[in-house]
Amino acid sequence: MKTMDFKFIFLLFSLSFSISSSAISHANFMPRFPSSNIVRPEQLSLSTTNELYRTKYFTQILDHFNYNPPSYKTFQQRYLINDTFWGGAGKNSPIFVYTGNEGDIEWFTQNTGFMFDTAPHFKALLVFIEHRFYGKPIPFGGDKDIAYSNATTLGYLSSTQALADYATLIIDLKKNISATDSPVVVFGGSYGGMLAAWFRLKYPHVAIGALASSAPILNFENITSPYSFNSIITQDFRSKSENCYKVIKGSWQHIEDTANKPGGLEVLRKSFKICKNYISVSSLESWLHTAYVYTAMTDYPTPSNFLNPLPAYPVKQMCKAIDDEVGANDTLAKLYGAANIYYNSSGSATCFDLEDDSDPHGLGEWTWQACTEMIMPTSGNNKESIFPASEWDYNGRASFCKNLFDIEPRPNWITTEFGGHDIERLLKRFASNIIFFNGLRDPWSGGGVLKNISNTIISIVAEEGAHHVDLRFSSREDPKWLQDVRRREMEIIGKWISQYYHDLAHS
Repeated sequence: MKTMDFKFIFLLFSLSFSISSSAISHANFMPRFPSSNIVRPEQLSLSTTNELYRTKYFTQILDHFNYNPPSYKTFQQRYLINDTFWGGAGKNSPIFVYTGNEGDIEWFTQNTGFMFDTAPHFKALLVFIEHRFYGKPIPFGGDKDIAYSNATTLGYLSSTQALADYATLIIDLKKNISATDSPVVVFGGSYGGMLAAWFRLKYPHVAIGALASSAPILNFENITSPYSFNSIITQDFRSKSENCYKVIKGSWQHIEDTANKPGGLEVLRKSFKICKNYISVSSLESWLHTAYVYTAMTDYPTPSNFLNPLPAYPVKQMCKAIDDEVGANDTLAKLYGAANIYYNSSGSATCFDLEDDSDPHGLGEWTWQACTEMIMPTSGNNKESIFPASEWDYNGRASFCKNLFDIEPRPNWITTEFGGHDIERLLKRFASNIIFFNGLRDPWSGGGVLKNISNTIISIVAEEGAHHVDLRFSSREDPKWLQDVRRREMEIIGKWISQYYHDLAHS
């Protein structure tokens, strides 16, 4: 069985989702990462991607926390750099660093326009560092077959190792460009946002502040309800149309009933224009579930191309497709219209391949992290959920990980290493200079920091915001609330930098 065929979603995080009810057979939903060509930047401030950044490599140590001889092995860590607007080391101009996510760093760089938009104002050097084991930085000679082979090699893939990579690279880079007194601010979205926040906590001597966008650092160990994620998705759709919500909610049983009739699978195939190579009930449900989850996450106010090309407010457009479908009683036609918003906004697809397990953005090794330290309960569904009722099943996750990697998850490790319980009291004691942005239409916001902790640990919450929408390239069509969010983030970062220069001058 292929890794992608287990019940894990890959997008900045893995989701475990399963259906269980008396009326519906136990079926694992196995959404695959969207199949698409290499992502095109949403908008480029410069004319070509070659001008957007230059690619460099840093010789990185394999293991920062062990002194056995194998620990001293090295690999080449890729990072991207843009010095177009940098004021230079002589002026101690700032360095903005993106803490790379679980995927190809070029993908994230091309979709993190906020840093490019703000660089001229701050005269900042931009650096985007790729996470080990994703994209190009593959240890063990760059051989993925070896690096991904088993727990012995994958054991070097962790958030703590990645943070140490970033600290080591930043310190060396500053030394090499004679910029040891230039202040560093780290940025990140989603898992990268978690890393940015944790980097500020673990390496305050390296970074003076962090912008952690859509960073669910509280989505661990009985801190955030496992029902939160899908409840927010449910509300996203329900807020646009009660009929849309009811159609999707009732569709799972309708699909099961259709499949159980003679020739039912063929009816489903034709209704959804599924390619003739493969179809099953679970794969079709997985395909639809993926569309709803990712559309809710990227419910941006302007057209986007972060995952698939999507129109502005895609949840609204999905519900419009369901509500406006001519065949009032044709549930399958309604669902097909909604799925088309996510999978086929251009209208060029002739059929959809449910067996496609391609991973164009290099997210596959998140399975390892989701089996070791990133145990994030998200699969609970109450009776109001748009998805069938289900419970978060830790034992199912543990069994999956044991079978695949012969390891036991460590569900308490993240809160042990970085904290999480009673976060207000914890961070108020020792932390500073972190912005937590969350959009409440983002299902991950349930695990985010949603209120200010101190005068310097600021929560910015946008009622209409989606997943790290603040980090996207700005647009003339951006609503005022989004413009205000970015303006406030710039003001706060400006205060950090000004305070740093003041302290430097008086030290």
